[in-house]
Amino acid sequence: MSASAVFSLEGRTALITGGGSGLGLATAQCLAAGGAKVILGGRRAKELDEAAAAIGAAASAQVMDVTDTASLPGLAAALQEKHGPIGILVNNAGINLKKSFVETDEAELNRILQTNVVGAMALTRALHPQLKAAGGGSVVFISSMAALFGIPWVSAYSISKSALTGAVRALAVEFGADGIRVNAVAPGWFDTAMTQRAFASDPARKAKVIGRTPLGCLGDPADIGWAVAYLCSPAAKFVTGTVLPVDGGASIGF
Repeated sequence: MSASAVFSLEGRTALITGGGSGLGLATAQCLAAGGAKVILGGRRAKELDEAAAAIGAAASAQVMDVTDTASLPGLAAALQEKHGPIGILVNNAGINLKKSFVETDEAELNRILQTNVVGAMALTRALHPQLKAAGGGSVVFISSMAALFGIPWVSAYSISKSALTGAVRALAVEFGADGIRVNAVAPGWFDTAMTQRAFASDPARKAKVIGRTPLGCLGDPADIGWAVAYLCSPAAKFVTGTVLPVDGGASIGF
């Protein structure tokens, strides 16, 4: 098999939640570049439409809310009718909360968990039959450095992303017999609009981030997209149950 074929996503259909901006959009762009048909999922119709138009004919927009778990089986059926079986699911949609643990109340923790964990699990469950039918299905969760080491003021987010690490391992074992691989990517710090807004109000945090990243810079969002594309390609056909840090070495640096 040629190098181009082993990394090809031709003939695959991918759903990327939170696909209208940031790392989700970069992932959709990379999957489309690899030959996949991509569906950008999210809550903001205008943003999704503009993102899909920018990618081109390989992309379409789908308004959806992963926290509305009761709607997801019907959504999965509608997507299959329109696009055929979805063979790639990228659970990227997520929210954060910058607050100390003792100040984080139960409702706030539940809100983070509902989006980052419960919604992702419900969507994965709803799409399982399609992932199995597609042959060689692939699920990728977008985790975080916050699941690999302690970061202050984001305890709820850390708890949710750590839960995904367990989910990756459990689902990889359960789904293996169905020909579905399950992995995660754990991003470090990336040059996105959200990161720039956070650093603008906290320059000391930016200096600390850069200082502990061996490569000495923020990542390009496409770095995440290409990592996901690899995990979904035939090149990774024997890779499942793993969490791949894409972080410039931050998780092993000093």
